[in-house]
Amino acid sequence: MRNRPRWVWRHPDFRPAAVQAVLFDIDGTLRDTDDEVVHRLSRLLRFLAWLGGPHWPQRVARAVVMVAETPLNTLYAWADRLALDNLVARLLPQREPALVEGFRLVPGVQAMLDALADRYRLGVVSAGPAAAAEGFLEASGLRPYFQVVISGQTFARTKPHPEPVLGAAAALGVPPEAVLMVGDTTVDMAAGRAAGAQTAGVLCGFGTPRELRRAGAHVLLASTADVAPLLMHAG
Repeated sequence: MRNRPRWVWRHPDFRPAAVQAVLFDIDGTLRDTDDEVVHRLSRLLRFLAWLGGPHWPQRVARAVVMVAETPLNTLYAWADRLALDNLVARLLPQREPALVEGFRLVPGVQAMLDALADRYRLGVVSAGPAAAAEGFLEASGLRPYFQVVISGQTFARTKPHPEPVLGAAAALGVPPEAVLMVGDTTVDMAAGRAAGAQTAGVLCGFGTPRELRRAGAHVLLASTADVAPLLMHAG
């Protein structure tokens, strides 16, 4: 684990010393979903190698994923506003094996959790189905780090609604203002802000610096691995 966080941007109002509990999204935050999607898509695009060499399929795949991310985030936010997110969650469990198998952790995540575990209360707030969230955490060996796991099915509303963050804070026995919500998308930032928590946007997933800042991030970090040094060098 690195000694100092890789700062990208920090709001003057960010108060790391006030943090007692840290909540994490899964996809793009704990799990390196971006690289997983790029890897799978590049395998489907192998036929493009004759155009620009052996690395061309991966370059095209990454470009496609980056272009698709913002519209997908926007679509998900509207699904929540229209109360369609629970319908989506009910459809996803059938894909659980594909979601759990072949996962990649964001580099440095386990060392980061090791560093935080003795000092902070930890939880997961995912918008995905419960089976997928618990399946990933068990398969990755990360489940013992978390005292609470909130899925998209735990409450009537999911992110960007504040209810999941408020519920996690209550389960951990801390006020919302003592929580740091860590995620890679605008819905993570919006949910944390609406709950009264502080928010950390990580750039190892689906969000861009501009949209995360506009959604209310208090701090932007290059990777989830930077959360531990962020908090341990508070002051």
